[in-house]
Amino acid sequence: MKRIKLQKSKEIFDNRVPESQIGMQHSIPKDCTILIVEDIVSNFVFISSILGSLGVNCEWKTSGYEVAEYTNSLPRLHLILMDMLLPYDDCFSMVKILRASEQFNDVPIIAMAAESSMDQMTKAREFGFDGFLGKPIDPDRFPDQIQNILCGNPVWELN
Repeated sequence: MKRIKLQKSKEIFDNRVPESQIGMQHSIPKDCTILIVEDIVSNFVFISSILGSLGVNCEWKTSGYEVAEYTNSLPRLHLILMDMLLPYDDCFSMVKILRASEQFNDVPIIAMAAESSMDQMTKAREFGFDGFLGKPIDPDRFPDQIQNILCGNPVWELN
């Protein structure tokens, strides 16, 4: 497990997945659907191909606005992966909107950020995200990270 030097807020991120659990095969819920909110097509294709190999159904929206607009047409979601830097959107406002929706208030929302820094991770935590994955996504670790999140284990990693 990658260790992160923390000063004041060490306890905030001390709930990472223990090394003993990384690599364990967790069961993914049958008919699992993950919403990927990502504006870069190649990022979506990369992430969805990994998730597809796990048997996960992927929905894709390119903006938070689309998520809000199509809320009623989306299937039951098990997880939302949201890029923190979306054009025309404030991802932090979108988290508040999603949390206010009865359909999404219990769905884990994980921030993904190309600016993978402790400041970004802290900001994601403060604004209500349930986890953080730094980009670029590590294809060797990503399946375990997703499986741990789906099993209720928080993942806060800079990658």
